[in-house]
Amino acid sequence: MAKQRNSEPDIQTALGWWSELTDKWTPIGWKNHLFRFNIFFNGTILAQPHLNRRTTAYEGLGVQLSFPSLAWPYDCGSVLQGWDECDTPVLWTEWASDGCLIRQQVFGYVPGISDTITGIEPLYAWIRLSVYDICPYLPTDEKISIPITLNAPHISVGMRARNNIYYNPDHAQYPRALFPECASNDLQSAWRLMEEGDKVRLGFRPSSGCNISFELGKPTEKDSTIRVDIPRKKGISVEILLPMLPTPRDEFDKVLSKGFDQALLEANTYWSARPATAAVFDCPEDHINNAIKHNLRMAPIIAERDPATGICSILSGSLAYSRLWATPGSMALMMFLDALGYHEAVEHYLTVFKHEQGTVVPPGESFTQHPGYLSTPKSLTSINWLTDHGALLWAISQHALLWGDTKAVNEWIPTILKACEFIRDARAIKGHAGVAGLMPPAVASDLGTQIQATWTDGWVYKGLTTAVRLLKRISHPRAAEFEQEARDYRNAFRKAIKAKAESTPRWIDRNGREHPFAPIAMYGEKASEIRHAFYLDAGPLFLVFSGLMSARDELMKSALKWFREGPQIEWYRYDSDCWQVPCLVHEMSSCEPCYSWNVFHSHQLGDRNRFLEGMYSLFAGAYSRQTFTVCETRGGITGTCHWLPSVWLARLAVIDDQIAEDELHLLRLIPLAWLKTNRPAQFERIPTEFGPVTLRVGLANGGTQLEVHYSADLRICPKRIIVHVPPVRTLKSVWINGKPAEWDPQTRSIEIER
Repeated sequence: MAKQRNSEPDIQTALGWWSELTDKWTPIGWKNHLFRFNIFFNGTILAQPHLNRRTTAYEGLGVQLSFPSLAWPYDCGSVLQGWDECDTPVLWTEWASDGCLIRQQVFGYVPGISDTITGIEPLYAWIRLSVYDICPYLPTDEKISIPITLNAPHISVGMRARNNIYYNPDHAQYPRALFPECASNDLQSAWRLMEEGDKVRLGFRPSSGCNISFELGKPTEKDSTIRVDIPRKKGISVEILLPMLPTPRDEFDKVLSKGFDQALLEANTYWSARPATAAVFDCPEDHINNAIKHNLRMAPIIAERDPATGICSILSGSLAYSRLWATPGSMALMMFLDALGYHEAVEHYLTVFKHEQGTVVPPGESFTQHPGYLSTPKSLTSINWLTDHGALLWAISQHALLWGDTKAVNEWIPTILKACEFIRDARAIKGHAGVAGLMPPAVASDLGTQIQATWTDGWVYKGLTTAVRLLKRISHPRAAEFEQEARDYRNAFRKAIKAKAESTPRWIDRNGREHPFAPIAMYGEKASEIRHAFYLDAGPLFLVFSGLMSARDELMKSALKWFREGPQIEWYRYDSDCWQVPCLVHEMSSCEPCYSWNVFHSHQLGDRNRFLEGMYSLFAGAYSRQTFTVCETRGGITGTCHWLPSVWLARLAVIDDQIAEDELHLLRLIPLAWLKTNRPAQFERIPTEFGPVTLRVGLANGGTQLEVHYSADLRICPKRIIVHVPPVRTLKSVWINGKPAEWDPQTRSIEIER
């Protein structure tokens, strides 16, 4: 039995393929606050309130705390991080120093313990530094001295592996004079570091036996250093309260008086709340469960409420991308939060697009302002992609289908209809140099060139067809009109891509067969784009997920073969530059893992091993296995929103409403690692287009019996419900809801009553 299970990948296999993410940072804070703290791999705490256009009023008010004697400024692997087992996201960082384990714990705190109203409520970081353990037998000093260096924020970050964190010492000087409130150097009473205006920059709670001192201009002239001396005794700790902004003393002292434990108790009450619609995704592989758990808590931290409007928006990242790229942002909303039943949160985050619809001119020379165009809010824009319209229409329509809330659906219909009208009108634009009947040339990615990208048409078509599915579901009178629009669009695109493929360069595979390069665009692309990473991430592989092409199409097969078997793979350098000629490594993109669209080819084809290889690669290679923060590229930007399709793929493996229209498929690609005799896999209230589905599955009788418990609260009855029997070699019988079920070993499927 064990040997059979090892014949396909599991999470432990995948963790062997990929190393831990290095040089990472992880956000800490409060739900939907304008600010957040970022904790770096070495325990450095960055409180930087000014990160986008909405925060210009707070420029120069941040602070950076580092612990130079405990960790290097580069990631040598000596510092560990993880999460405390509690409802509040409490991040710990652990340093092994001079025979001791020193642990830092940090969590965000807002007085009043409630959701934000303005988005700029006072935000604090509670920090505990403790002697977590001591190595026995070693001769040691009586006290441990921990210097804390205080500076202005002077870290910047980038995408390059092993060169993604830059320290800018010229900008390290804190901009205002700092001074301790009192000269005393013990912690028998509270200690505060003040600045001009009688404001507190940070403070310490009283701690018996500990001493504290402050020096300006140490260790360099641009630094200030707080030195804390702690008795070398297990369990001894000091507590620090760090406000995001310099804070009036009386306001600060009210929070300081609570202490770490009381504040955490209050925060636990706040963070323990779950919406009634929240799903449970519990499989026997805890790495996957933890990736979901911790990103559900980080998601609203990487989001903000606009103080000017009160409307919330997700961000693309907690630090580097504290603006919004709407296309991957749509993936985060639909493939993660909506997929796990957090519908009301998604509703809040989508509302801004309803308000902003029609306010931005699409990013192409052929376009003028249109009332239906969906885009990123101007206050959060980095670069507009024409794909954003399709991705947002998809997210809005899929959200309505998964939630099924009648009031919400009705309120979204005007937005959806205007968005469909934009597609109709854009396809009819004449006079551009591209192919008629497709989206006119426009910006499709951060390259900024105006091309007629397959990526654009794929997203726009995906949005249109999902909207049509919703309109048909509610019997809307315009459903047939836009269904015909989608049909015409698909036909025009397929004709165009086949014609374009006739003129693209050729390559020869290892068996001597010639293949065309699948086009990245119908018009305007440069020859170099086939060598660029976006050819994989934002190119023809996406067309299967979009529905414009089938994974069985020969052109799609050729495209996939290039990335799996092309000669460039021989030159790929593992875990190095993300801008190499792109390829698939263990079925994951060599550039941005979130764009591993090949896994949807495997999903459509039922290619079990490659599907699981890709899904597990995402869980192992795109998350930190310590903090579960998500990366953009390995070794590059972390602290990003959960834009990975990993959870969506895991959901499709067990509960699939996408593989065939009006059908519900169960266990179609479930990993064998999730079938245990001693621990059932449980999936409760999983949203589907038909309604929430609950599934519990496991093995019994020594692995010879599959036990499936299925229930659902269906709004719409699917035409078929099919249970797929997993390829467990020892399996002899299948029981569904306590009754034996007949199954054909050839088809390995059972159709159950609806």
